[in-house]
Amino acid sequence: MFAAAHYAALAVFVLGCWGYGRALLGRLAPPPRRDAGLEAAMAVALGVGFFICAFQAMAIFGAFKAGATVAVVAVGVVAAALQLPSWLRERRTLLVNAPAAPWSYLERVAAIALALVALPALVAPLAPPIAFDELMYHLPYARQVAQQGSLGIHDWLRYPWFPYNYNLLYAAALQLGDDVLPHFLNGLAGALSVVMIYRLGMLHANRLTACIGAAIWLGLGDYSNALIDMGVALFVLSACVALWWWRESEPGKPVRGGIRWLGVAAFCLGVAAGSKYQALIFLPLVSLFVFRHERGFKAWALVFVCFLIPCVYWYARNAIMTGDPFNPIGARVFGFTEWTPADYVQQVADVRVHAELPNALIWSVFFAPFSVFWKRSAAVRAAGWFCLYSVVVWVVTSRYPRYLTASFPLLAAIAAIGWQVLFGWAASGVKRLFGARTPQPQDAGVTAARSGARVGDWVIVLLLAVLAAVSVRQTAGKVAMVSVTPEAREAVLRKHVPGYAVMDYLRRNAKGRVYQVALNEAIYYGPNPIWGDTLGPWRYTDFGRLSGGDLARKLSGMGFVAVVLPDAVVPVFSARIDFDKYFAVEYEKDGSRVYRILPVAP
Repeated sequence: MFAAAHYAALAVFVLGCWGYGRALLGRLAPPPRRDAGLEAAMAVALGVGFFICAFQAMAIFGAFKAGATVAVVAVGVVAAALQLPSWLRERRTLLVNAPAAPWSYLERVAAIALALVALPALVAPLAPPIAFDELMYHLPYARQVAQQGSLGIHDWLRYPWFPYNYNLLYAAALQLGDDVLPHFLNGLAGALSVVMIYRLGMLHANRLTACIGAAIWLGLGDYSNALIDMGVALFVLSACVALWWWRESEPGKPVRGGIRWLGVAAFCLGVAAGSKYQALIFLPLVSLFVFRHERGFKAWALVFVCFLIPCVYWYARNAIMTGDPFNPIGARVFGFTEWTPADYVQQVADVRVHAELPNALIWSVFFAPFSVFWKRSAAVRAAGWFCLYSVVVWVVTSRYPRYLTASFPLLAAIAAIGWQVLFGWAASGVKRLFGARTPQPQDAGVTAARSGARVGDWVIVLLLAVLAAVSVRQTAGKVAMVSVTPEAREAVLRKHVPGYAVMDYLRRNAKGRVYQVALNEAIYYGPNPIWGDTLGPWRYTDFGRLSGGDLARKLSGMGFVAVVLPDAVVPVFSARIDFDKYFAVEYEKDGSRVYRILPVAP
């Protein structure tokens, strides 16, 4: 029932998204190359964007309440119900006009592999929140917005000035459900982009490419948390799809088709840029692509407006309040506000420490130009140039794998073509090898071919067996994380979230402000709000050099009643002069302690 309830809630939301998105697409001319699955996924993605904009507008005016959220969802569901009959008729027509080709042996194998990869992804969202970043600021921000019903600057969070478009969906989920539901909204972004990659593979390559590309992206995605990287990836991919629909419809430039698809692409990029700063890196490439084919004022005005609608609030607010529209990453240009130069250096150093190569599954992207699909499909070549641009910018800027996530869907699609090139070369090599070793009687060629086929079959069986074992193991691990009862949830959180026990104690018992040290990954489970971070106005270094008495006086003067820290940090504080005179252990559990601040003389 636990899983069914969450998937039912997701289904209602998806239906509402499709209702809004389908209504929007109905005002545009159909794409030049029709595909019912791709158009349905695009409709849901646009509906997600609509919800984000609606929640943002409601929150700006302090009207983001549970009742309003239910009303917006209900209207979307009604819109879906009204449009469903006509869509079903249209879908049947499309399917009749485009009969599916029979499945080949390799396509069936690829489909089985895709299903095996999907198995753990279906279970993963049911786990409680345990990922570092979702506990440090994604969910705390969403909870704060859900409780207040409005947007605000919360300086106790790591990134109070960031754009938070996709997090507004999590806020709505927390209003109407539990903190597992945001995982499903993160997973929805991944699932939609998987469907898009599959359908794009079918349109511009073949079914084998579709299955491999979808499996790669599905395997790279993380469905067990409430981060926003897959949400950004969804809207970047949606923008690319709309851009290509515009490009294909460009020669005739139909009024309701071509230019409006350009507006849809700009809107999707705006949603992405309003969710994470890294999405801004695609603007130069997209602008150049559009400029090559369209220089009219009307088109560019539409692009500008549609891009700004979902994201202008965040950047304008930051520019007006801090002078830095990209706060804090624009500090070197616009000046430092809440961050100091040392904070900036520390953040950059942290990114460099985590620099590494991306997943090896996408390395084959560099072999795609040797494929026949590259030669005959302009869409494949365009996607390939997008991938090259993304990788080059990523190498120059960060080399942090998560910052490449927005490009992963198209990287997976092009990598699928590259893998076919590599396997084709390998198969040819095996055939030549067996042909060279086989004697020259009349049936030698047939024998060599059969030997090569048998070797290929055994390789495929072995790979599927390994994949099945990995899938079952991962699924079992995900199932073990599912916490249906409060007792099971507490056991999982105590095991996987350092400091959970003391944070939970403080959430239930603290009567004033709490300052935490080195427990950022647990603040979602502590009092709301809770202060303390490595960066920003509540940085540890501003408090860490004080004596026990001075520290107690400073914290008490700011309204703090307790300090919580892990045992590993305790010696750093307890060794200072007169610490025990002003701080007393109030609670201790699972390797962390709560210190009560004792009364001090002014």
